[in-house]
Amino acid sequence: MSVDKAELCGSLLTWLQTFHVPSPCASPQDLSSGLAVAYVLNQIDPSWFNEAWLQGISEDPGPNWKLKVSNLKMVLRSLVEYSQDVLAHPVSEDHLPDVSLIGEFSDPAELGKLLQLVLGCAISCEKKQDHIQRIMTLEESVQHVVMEAIQELMTKDTPDSLSPETYGNFDSQSRRYYFLSEEAEEGDELRQRCLDLERQLMLLSEEKQSLAQENAGLRERMGRPEGEGTPGLTAKKLLLLQSQLEQLQEENFRLESGREDERLRCAELEREVAELQHRNQALTSLAQEAQALKDEMDELRQSSERAGQLEATLTSCRRRLGELRELRRQVRQLEERNAGHAERTRQLEDELRRAGSLRAQLEAQRRQVQELQGQRQEEAMKAEKWLFECRNLEEKYESVTKEKERLLAERDSLREANEELRCAQLQPRGLTQADPSLDPTSPPVDNLAAEILPAELRETLLRLQLENKRLCRQEAADRERQEELQRHLEDANRARHGLETQHRLNQQQLSELRAQVEDLQKALQEQGGKTEDSILLKRKLEEHLQKLHEADLELQRKREYIEELEPPTDSSTARRIEELQHNLQKKDADLRAMEERYRRYVDKARMVMQTMEPKQRPAAGAPPELHSLRTQLRERDVRIRHLEMDFEKSRSQREQEEKLLISAWYNMGMALQQRAGEERAPAHAQSFLAQQRLATNSRRGPLGRLASLNLRPTDKH
Repeated sequence: MSVDKAELCGSLLTWLQTFHVPSPCASPQDLSSGLAVAYVLNQIDPSWFNEAWLQGISEDPGPNWKLKVSNLKMVLRSLVEYSQDVLAHPVSEDHLPDVSLIGEFSDPAELGKLLQLVLGCAISCEKKQDHIQRIMTLEESVQHVVMEAIQELMTKDTPDSLSPETYGNFDSQSRRYYFLSEEAEEGDELRQRCLDLERQLMLLSEEKQSLAQENAGLRERMGRPEGEGTPGLTAKKLLLLQSQLEQLQEENFRLESGREDERLRCAELEREVAELQHRNQALTSLAQEAQALKDEMDELRQSSERAGQLEATLTSCRRRLGELRELRRQVRQLEERNAGHAERTRQLEDELRRAGSLRAQLEAQRRQVQELQGQRQEEAMKAEKWLFECRNLEEKYESVTKEKERLLAERDSLREANEELRCAQLQPRGLTQADPSLDPTSPPVDNLAAEILPAELRETLLRLQLENKRLCRQEAADRERQEELQRHLEDANRARHGLETQHRLNQQQLSELRAQVEDLQKALQEQGGKTEDSILLKRKLEEHLQKLHEADLELQRKREYIEELEPPTDSSTARRIEELQHNLQKKDADLRAMEERYRRYVDKARMVMQTMEPKQRPAAGAPPELHSLRTQLRERDVRIRHLEMDFEKSRSQREQEEKLLISAWYNMGMALQQRAGEERAPAHAQSFLAQQRLATNSRRGPLGRLASLNLRPTDKH
């Protein structure tokens, strides 16, 4: 018996509303998009219809029915695959809905087919017990329609799917209802089939009567003589009609025999229905008895559980009673031990009062030692600072000494050049003594010399002057850059030296802290029996370990800072940096020697500080090494001031020599210009006396140079 799909759609809509999906599912229009059905399938089996599959469903297709049809096709495809692969129940063609009608018109019949497939998945999945219980909570009419839909699915599946295992997992009430609905539906189907066969029989009898009438008419026509048509054609038609008549008679006989069989079968089925109803009544009474037995079993089970709990409580009470006896015995022992501890506590309090005065004295001495250590570190830092300043002054002194030597050498060379220029000027002076008209100092002669001076020589002089100025500026810029680099290097060395000093002090403090930690550990081992002293020593040990860790961190930070203070390499200052690094290596060697000497001083100072008492400390007394360093610094300052004064004098002397050199070059250029002008003059423009003077000057040229060479030693003296 087929279920009305429209009525089935309404009942299954009521069933769908029990899933509480986010999308509305109150009408066929709400289900036409396929989104609500997808959410229901996700709740039925989340492992197959997972979130990734849900994301493939369009959430809001709107009025676009093609998008709705696409969603419904995806849902139907997943349903068929789930039934075949997971449930092993292939879906027949009759149960497949037309998703186009659902998406475009929201057809209730096709939607009922789709919801019937969803119902089949729900009652066959792993959570079918939950879904069956949910169906049992619906109204009785809705339950009846849902059961009919389930029965229709079961009857149209393969015979294997109707095995007893299909009904094995239902509870007793749903199973009983399932059998009853199955028997009633089977009787209805048989009645319907009988009615269909009777209807077919009536149709066949009517067709038989019509064929008999037609046969009679044809026989009458055959009996009448006809002028038209051939006898052979009529005979053929007659034979054909006779064969058809025989077939119809056979079919009629077969249908009559089938009708009798169906009547017998219907009577047998009616008897079976009566037997099944009687059996159903018996099973109902048995089910009621089974339910009563089940309730009794539940009560007995609860009673047994309660008896077990009471037995466990009794066992725990017995165990606690034994523990109580043991606790009383332990309490007596603890009271005896407590009396002994009280006596021991009184003794320890007496010792603690005696140790209070000693602890106060120890704290005072510890503070004094810390103050002395701080003073020692300050003095060490000052000594390192003065040593570093002393080394810087020594370096400055060496650089000033080298500069002075260079200036002296340059002064000697300039003096020699000046003497050569003076000797070169003797020849023009001899000419002026012989003939006053050739005196270059006279204004007409100067103007004439400037006019006669060759252009090449004038350009050479100008180029030399410009080159001299450029070289002076470049030398000043290089000197400033060198001084700036020297300052940066001194700052870096000073910072590095200070950090290394701090590093050494931290190392010393670290070694002292480690020694204190070892002493505290030994004292802790010796005082293992005393609880209060051990706690105090542990606290002190933790404090010293914390200080040790902080000192290590500070040392690591200062090492990183020293690495950052290393001067960066530059292509323009690579040579200077190499020289400075070489000087730094020398200074490091000096620093190591100074560190060794400082360590000896510190050891001596520690010995002195250990022997001296706080009340007998001198009011003001600096170590003799500091006095000697201060005197050395004062002497170095005096020497530096003297060197600066010598440097100023040498600089002024150098400026004067440069001025003399420029004037000598100028005089020599004028003389050469005058000589070149006289040599270019035509011979006919000179008088006899002028020609004789030129010859005399040419003969005196080598002699004048020899005289200038002979006069150089006298000028030096």
